[in-house]
Formats: sequence, C-alpha cells, structure tokens
Amino acid sequence: MSTTDDTAVDTAVEELDVLLIGAGFAGIYQLDRLRRLGYSVKIYEAGADLGGIWYWNCYPGARVDTEGPIYQFSRDDLWKDWEYSERYPDWREVRQYFDFLEQKLDIKKDVRFNTRVTGGEFDEERRQWVVSTSDGRTVRATYLVPCVGFASKPHVPEIAGLDSFQGVSHHTAWWPQEGLDFTGKRVAVIGTGASGVQVIQEAARDAADLTVFQRTPNLALPMHQKKLTPEEQDAIKAGLPQRFDDRTRAFAGFDFDFLPTNAVDLPEDERTAGYQKAWDYGGFKFWVGVYQDTLFDPASNDHAYAFWRDKVRARIHDPELADKLAPMEAPHPFGVKRPSLEQNYYDLYNQDNVHLVDISENPIDRVTPTGIKTRDGQEREFDIIVLATGFDSVSGGLTQLDFRGTDGSSLRDKWAAGIDAHLGMMTAGFPNLIFIYGPQSPSGFCNGPTCAEVQGEMVIEMLEHLRETGKTRIEATAEADKAWSQHIHELVSPTLFPLAKSWYMGHNIPGKTIQSLNYPGGLSSYRSKYAEAKDNGYAGFQFA
Repeated sequence: MSTTDDTAVDTAVEELDVLLIGAGFAGIYQLDRLRRLGYSVKIYEAGADLGGIWYWNCYPGARVDTEGPIYQFSRDDLWKDWEYSERYPDWREVRQYFDFLEQKLDIKKDVRFNTRVTGGEFDEERRQWVVSTSDGRTVRATYLVPCVGFASKPHVPEIAGLDSFQGVSHHTAWWPQEGLDFTGKRVAVIGTGASGVQVIQEAARDAADLTVFQRTPNLALPMHQKKLTPEEQDAIKAGLPQRFDDRTRAFAGFDFDFLPTNAVDLPEDERTAGYQKAWDYGGFKFWVGVYQDTLFDPASNDHAYAFWRDKVRARIHDPELADKLAPMEAPHPFGVKRPSLEQNYYDLYNQDNVHLVDISENPIDRVTPTGIKTRDGQEREFDIIVLATGFDSVSGGLTQLDFRGTDGSSLRDKWAAGIDAHLGMMTAGFPNLIFIYGPQSPSGFCNGPTCAEVQGEMVIEMLEHLRETGKTRIEATAEADKAWSQHIHELVSPTLFPLAKSWYMGHNIPGKTIQSLNYPGGLSSYRSKYAEAKDNGYAGFQFA
C-alpha cells in the first residue's frame, strides 16, 4: 500500500466548506460525494495512508469479521471491478481495496496524511470551526465532520510495572507497521476480545510458548474461512445488487436478519435445526440471523448458549479448560457482547505450547522486567506481551479531541455524565459538528461500509438542505438530545444487553457512564427515525 508523507507543514490557515477527520470508509465516502457536489472539502488523517482502522490494524491475524463481498461500497463501478480472494479478507487485502478506491476515486489529492487533529473551537461570529493539529496546522471549516470510527482510542488498563518490561510490548492498535515475528518466542496475550482471538490463533502456531490471560471467555463463532473460486466469485457478483439492497434494511447492516420466529415457541428439534443451519453458514449468522427473541427472552438466550456451548466443548480435550472457555453456565447472555469469529481458536488450547490463565480467579499482580506475575505469586517469563485490551469505544474517538462548543466547554466535559446526541449525529452546544458512526448511532451495531453509505447520505442531505435554504448553522436542541437518549434507553431496557459488562454499555472504561452507546433499534428503525425528523423540517435541529 503506497503512502504519502506530508512532512512539510503549511502554516497558512486553510478555509473549507467541510473538514473531514479520518480516511476510512466514512471519510472517503463523504469526500467523494461532497466533491461531486461542489464543496471545498479535505480529509485530515493521522495515519500515513488510506484505510482508517485498517491502516492501524496490522497485527498478526487481523481480519474482517464481515463477509468480504458486503465489506465494500455498493456503487456499481466500484464493486464490479473488485473482488476479495477470501470469504473474510485479512488486513493486507483490505488495504489493497483502499488502493483500488484510490485508483478509482483519486482520493489522496484531498487528504492531509500524518495530520492528527487535536481539537477545535467554534467561531460564532464567522460560523466556522477553527481546527488545530498536532503539527501546527490550522484550518477553518464551516462544517466539521469527524469520521473517526468506533474504535479509534485504544484502552490500556492500569497494570503495575507495565513500563518496566524489557521485552517487546504493543497494544494491537499500535502494532508496528513492519510487523513482529512470534516464531520461537514466549508470548503473552492479555485479553480475549476480537483482536485477542485473532492474535492468539497466529501466536499458537508460531510461538514456542503462548499464555493467554483471560478475564471473560469469548463466545466466538465459526468463521468457515475459505479461498473463493472463480465460480464462487461469479455467483457472488450475480447476487451482490440484492445483497447490497438487503443490508440497508437488516438490523446490523449485513445481508441477513433475525428470523421472525421465537425460539421458545418452537419444538426442540425444529429450534435446533434452525441453530444448525445458521452455524453451518458461519460468521455472524448465529448471532443476528437466528430467532428474534434471542436478545430479549432469557429462555431463548439459554437455548442459543447451550447449542454454542456444546459445539465448543466437544473441541476441547481438557474438561477443566472446557469449563474456562465454554462454561456450563453462561458467563453472560449470549450475543450481548460482540462475538468474535474464529477458525481454530478452541482447538489450539489442546496444544502443549498453549496455556490459559483465568485472571478473574488469579489476577495479574504486576508486569516485571522479564514477564508477568499473578496474584498466586507465580511469575511467568515472556519475550513479547500483546495488549489486546480493547478501546474506549464509540465515544472515545471524539472525546479524546478537544472540541470546544459555543460556551467554551469541551465535548469531553459535556458527555462526562452521559452522552446525549440527537440521532447520534449532533449534540447541543456544538453547531456544525456532525459525526458519522458516532455515539448513539447504529455504529458498533452496524457493518461499517453500510453505515458509511446510509448515514453518510443523511449528512449529505443535511448539508444540501442548508445550502439550498441559505443557512450556515445547524445545531441539535438540548430537548432533542435528551429525547433521543430516552428513546435509546427505552429500546435497550427490555433487552439482555444491560446484563453484561461490555463495551457496548461502556463498562470496560473505569468511570464511564453506563448507557447504550449504540442505537439498539437496528438500522431500519434508525433510518425511519431520521426520515421522520427530515420530513418534519429536520425536527430536533435549529437553523440559522
């Protein structure tokens, strides 16, 4: 993937109609659409190339957990000339896709790479955002549109002695671009979320010794990864228009949805057959493509967990390990934490070089210069420590930036006691700041490219409405913010999501307000709520 290095900083103040932050799917979609409509627009990107999270995600095993054919834009001239070689492409091939977008759309000429936005203030008199960067740039933009994704602020928990480690240590989000070889090394992986599972599968193959530090077992699902044959590629291409259409209406932006049947209403053999069909298909089908009561009814959820548990335990030889990785009683309701996709994750624990430490029972006491010491007094020596410890998800990417609103207060302070954001797009006191894939939008519940297009078109429509009506200022009202938060609370309360300590609810960050960070009503419902506001003169927003 070729890179552009903007090392010479122009200190002149640039003036734009729209400044986009982030060159992932959302930023690229916005840039292309806005340029075609005649806006002066640029992307400021902290990385050295296109890709957003896929510039930073280069750790061993990093791979898309959405099927490749729908992990792309739906525009005819783009998908017809592109195909992924695997069902679930890895980070290298996703980068190739962004190179392909560059060839088609000529994106880079309007991207400032290696330019990290640090904050901005709204100039009420000129109705512009004055945005600053870590390298001394200043830009004025009428509209500021962060496209920073839901996982752009890595989280490293407080672990005593971490800085003293004399080996190699990296968070998965800060992996060296040149890579890191596990071969023959003693490797520790702290965390068993999505990135943890992916790294563990690679390390188990190459490392001399691998120790996994697990707090909560990951209820991972079979990926059924495979290379795609020419015949399969032809069949995929034939069906893509319908699949792209389906994904805009499905709950999570995939091309499948929950079955309109309750698991508890079915006889056992029919219910099990439905689970088996989803299991055989692979991927997230067993999560958001099974019975509609799975995430609402504890009895239905228990059925799903029992099916998953029995499938997984059959692959683990040691009964004690099976109890740690797939306990008889669910550690939390199935599906209310994001499942990972796995290829051989549970089988690798049968290997002699792989060990599991349950830190819910035996916590990490401290990191030493040579390894990790646990509460029981045992010290294990390592060459490499991998921090697969997740992110300050959904809101962290925005609150890490020092955005100041009309009263001078920061977005971080405004949301310290809880997030309120009308339609998950804007918040009162911060006019002309419109975020895509942000808090209280479908965000972490939605396939990224789907949301980039669907929510991206909403932003385009709002900006066009402003231009057509001669307005230069838009702001959510405080009342609309509160009403949207209440709507989300009412949607999530009957579900099982509040019963788990997950990043969906903000539990993984100490001190973070516990609330649903994503819109839990599904993409179709979200689109309807936006359309309702639009048809009522963009209700909940005030213009000037």
